[in-house]
Amino acid sequence: MSRKFYITTPIYYVNARPHIGHAYTTIACDTIARRQRQLGAETFFLTGTDEHGQKIERAAQAAGKTPQQFTDEVSGEFRALWQRMGISNDDFIRTTEERHKKRVQELFRRIRDNGYIYKGSYAGQYCFSDELYVDSAKPGDPCPICGRPTETVEEENYFFKLSAFQEKLLELYANPEFIRPETRRNEVISFVKSGLRDLSISRSTFSWGIPVPDDPKHVIYVWLDALANYITAIGYGSAHAGAQEAFKKFWPADVQMIGKEIVRFHCVYWPAFLIAAGLPVPKAIVAHGWLLFEESKMSKSRGNIVRAETILDVLGADALRYFLLREVVFGQDGSFSFDALVQRYNSDLANGIGNLASRTLTMINRYFKGEVPYASHAASRTAGDDAIVELARKTISEFGTLFDQYQFSRALETAWGLVAAVDKYIVENEPWALGEKQDEDSRSRLGTVLYTSAEALRIVTALAHPVIPEATARIWTQMGLGDIKKVDLNGLAWGQLHLGTKLGEVQPVFPRADKSAIERMQKMEEGQKGAVGEAKLEAVAPAVAATVAPAAVSAVPGPPASEKISIDDFAKIELRVGLVKVAERVPKADKLLRLEVDIGTEVRQILAGIAEAYAPETLVGRKVVIVANLAPRKLRGMESNGMIVAASLEGGKPVLASFLEDVPVGARLK
Repeated sequence: MSRKFYITTPIYYVNARPHIGHAYTTIACDTIARRQRQLGAETFFLTGTDEHGQKIERAAQAAGKTPQQFTDEVSGEFRALWQRMGISNDDFIRTTEERHKKRVQELFRRIRDNGYIYKGSYAGQYCFSDELYVDSAKPGDPCPICGRPTETVEEENYFFKLSAFQEKLLELYANPEFIRPETRRNEVISFVKSGLRDLSISRSTFSWGIPVPDDPKHVIYVWLDALANYITAIGYGSAHAGAQEAFKKFWPADVQMIGKEIVRFHCVYWPAFLIAAGLPVPKAIVAHGWLLFEESKMSKSRGNIVRAETILDVLGADALRYFLLREVVFGQDGSFSFDALVQRYNSDLANGIGNLASRTLTMINRYFKGEVPYASHAASRTAGDDAIVELARKTISEFGTLFDQYQFSRALETAWGLVAAVDKYIVENEPWALGEKQDEDSRSRLGTVLYTSAEALRIVTALAHPVIPEATARIWTQMGLGDIKKVDLNGLAWGQLHLGTKLGEVQPVFPRADKSAIERMQKMEEGQKGAVGEAKLEAVAPAVAATVAPAAVSAVPGPPASEKISIDDFAKIELRVGLVKVAERVPKADKLLRLEVDIGTEVRQILAGIAEAYAPETLVGRKVVIVANLAPRKLRGMESNGMIVAASLEGGKPVLASFLEDVPVGARLK
């Protein structure tokens, strides 16, 4: 029998448009679902929108729309955003759908028939923002979750006997796997031990909700309505045999992922509802922290939200996915800024896996006609080769363990440790130098270095696919390996890259982004917050290439040979030692190479007119001299931000300035 896996996001409340706080939860669940599919599990991934309640009714009135019109519009925005981001959910449930309404009523009946619902009246404080009864509050007291003033509510309600479940819930919490992380589990235990009061589960002062069975003047409490989506979406309460089988197949859920602010609803109310209905509880409820911007949680009321569309337009979905899972320690609050996003994009994606893929596959194309080379025989292998093999095997094991513990950041750090090790391995072994030699030993050694690099790239790409699916699929295709979705992560091991595999067309995957990417994203968000129509904003191309401005330089005019300069003039020129990390030809420019040069404090992109003298592969790993304080200029439409120093005789080819001794990267020349 095949293994089943069911994962859910919370369904998002449609009182506001989606932002990257919503995207964070969805991306984390999508990544887990993708990995589970590659591990062979029959996976069902659910998300959706929560559309009932008095808050929605009020928001619709403020917008001059009916509640249905309002929820149709906002729910559509969520669905469209997930589609644009490539989220792989199997279903999208809306609580206004008929299938959901009927099945929620069936759940209400079952709990009522089991003796856990009675009629009464409620008088007390209520938070309309969080749809939360605040029993201990006095008029005007703030909500313990959002801090907004509570409102006094007096109405006839149906009540759920929550007080009857205190001991049963505490027994459930004895399983440390049920609520993660431990901090959230301890909070819930403390809350339940303080005593539980019966919970109002209907409202009778408004009508935007699901009618209570047999008493339509009441609507079902929005949290009972919303929480039930996890079972109604997979067939609970359906009369159809197929839906009933789906429920039996996938429930209880393996993972229900939520934000920490809704832990009480999911870890107290939800399991109590299920137990009262005689249903199994989920296997695990995992709560993540808040995504902070301007040092506070993103929310419409604070005016500090960042739209996911802004990042998608400028850097793409993979950049957002990688940043959120690598930068934020899952379970803790994490900070977001455009500067940090671009810095992480450049360091890990452009200069990391993107650079490794480009340089490795380009050299295989150049030296082995685009076919994965044969490695040299064992006698000529080095300790460096074996170290990469061992590190790759260790990475496969550690990545899986960390990922399955929701330690996404550490898992990615482990995988990118292999990327860094292979980069160093390439520089130390200088395959570009081996490629210029014609003897058999050099050729054999070159094959070993490039095979080792390509196989490590394959392993990192397979592991990273659930996190950055678009880019890894492109790398996989460039490696000639077919459909990456068919990779079985259970069997991932060293040595599975077949010799002689024909590469596809090699193209950059993560072009480097410069400061203009930050400026564009800031401008787009400022325009949005200032109610400036998006059509009036500066056009931003959908691909990351449009934001990339390689630093381009050509020879800078100097004074005539007979003209003297002072020492003060010379002192104005800042010369630094740089290490070439990436080198590639500029399309439709015979003399130009695009270089990415590490100068110690940053990596610069430089265009140099040396393509007729130097093959790109011969420059990677080479130390050069650059003019670091040259004013930016445009060349072939790209911003230049430095200059490579070279000498040439009149009519001759340029020769790069270099060093006989080892000089640290970033050192200043005087």
